[in-house]
Amino acid sequence: MTNERKGPWTVLSRKDVYENPWIRLTHHEVLTPAQTPGIYGLIHYKNLAIGVVPIDAEGHTYLVGQYRFPLEAYSWEIPEGGGAPGVDPLQSAARELREETGLSASHWRKILECDLSNSVSDERAVAYVAWGLTQGEAEPEATEDLAVKRVPLAEAFRMVSAGEIRDALSVLSLQAVQLLHLQGKLDPGGPRDG
Repeated sequence: MTNERKGPWTVLSRKDVYENPWIRLTHHEVLTPAQTPGIYGLIHYKNLAIGVVPIDAEGHTYLVGQYRFPLEAYSWEIPEGGGAPGVDPLQSAARELREETGLSASHWRKILECDLSNSVSDERAVAYVAWGLTQGEAEPEATEDLAVKRVPLAEAFRMVSAGEIRDALSVLSLQAVQLLHLQGKLDPGGPRDG
């Protein structure tokens, strides 16, 4: 028995039941905060989730479309992916942007850090806004079948409001950019402080 305390929970035992290069699933036998027996499944993510909202000089952004296996549905999202532990998240963001869209950016600003599904996972995310864009050649991973489209920011904001963009990191990131815009801290030249 472990009898390890995690806040008001007591972990009686734990067992890793599945693992691959990206996640590990652990089954816990626990005492709940009410001290009743229970179970808890935890998904550990081995990478940091990374997202980028690229904005060009005309106030457009780039969305990436792909079929999402768990949802059995097509999804429009911001450029996003995983950042390896120990690698600067900004470096991972620049790589993801280049791989998925072919874009490079000369200016970056972190716009949020969040926990994506904290009831069952420890997945953390960091998102950036990027500007000063230069177009190059996209280099998607072999497992990715991506479509890229350039849309005005207002259209991306509308897609979030209409539920056409549902990916959590995309919704949060685009809403953070929209808030910057509403506060007058965003123009085609990029975000500014103040």
